[in-house]
Amino acid sequence: MKKIITFIMVSAVMLSCTRNAITGRNQLSLFPESTLQQEAVTQYRSFLSENKVISASSSKDAEMVKRVGTRLAAAIKDYYTKEGKGAALEGYNWEFNLVDSKEINAWCMPGGKVVVYTGLLAVTQNEAALAIVLGHEITHAIAGHSNERMSQVTIAQGLQVAGNIFTQNKAQANAIFNNVYGPAAQVGVLLPNSRKQEYEADHYGLIFAAMAGYNPKEAIPFWKRMAAASQGNAPPEFLSSHPADANRIAQLEKFMPEALKYYKPR
Repeated sequence: MKKIITFIMVSAVMLSCTRNAITGRNQLSLFPESTLQQEAVTQYRSFLSENKVISASSSKDAEMVKRVGTRLAAAIKDYYTKEGKGAALEGYNWEFNLVDSKEINAWCMPGGKVVVYTGLLAVTQNEAALAIVLGHEITHAIAGHSNERMSQVTIAQGLQVAGNIFTQNKAQANAIFNNVYGPAAQVGVLLPNSRKQEYEADHYGLIFAAMAGYNPKEAIPFWKRMAAASQGNAPPEFLSSHPADANRIAQLEKFMPEALKYYKPR
């Protein structure tokens, strides 16, 4: 009986693997994007209501976050459309908000729900570096990384995924969602593909930033500043499970020639 159950579970996992529209990598994706987007709206609204959101009409920083985000969203739409993959962005209704917090962090939920914390701006220091960060975080969402992590955690916990998990297993499903997306996210600590996901986010984040008119070379000094921000202290949340600084910078240097092909200053 155990062998039969194991076979059924393995078969279900194999059937749930999908090829990402842009990266081309096969990923475990148990959840329809529409389901995750719907849950993201609920969680995003809840988060914004419980935190101090800085208005773009009264803050140059908040206006910058929206400006950078809007340019990135347009570049991403253009990239996917030219690749004939525009359907992969179905349901995306982009929102970019700056939240008052000392945390050095930013995140993107399914459907393009983005938050930047004010603490991050002291490290980004300029629009190009902010574009690098947002390009990275947005790539995690559109490349299905969080769906992949959530799917793996769901299987590890033995939850049934038929139907709407957020209705049938609401408490557990919400806990998994909040531990994968947004402010409580712990990036892939137990997942073997987390480093691969990070490098994918770096790779395509550079391209999207460049397409939006931001110099991708700003990624190198930015990540050096991030490394300096963590010296002698616990690393910022944004760095908690990311690749070692030297490894990341080496990979960014390899990605740079491709990204520069898309760069046209504005």
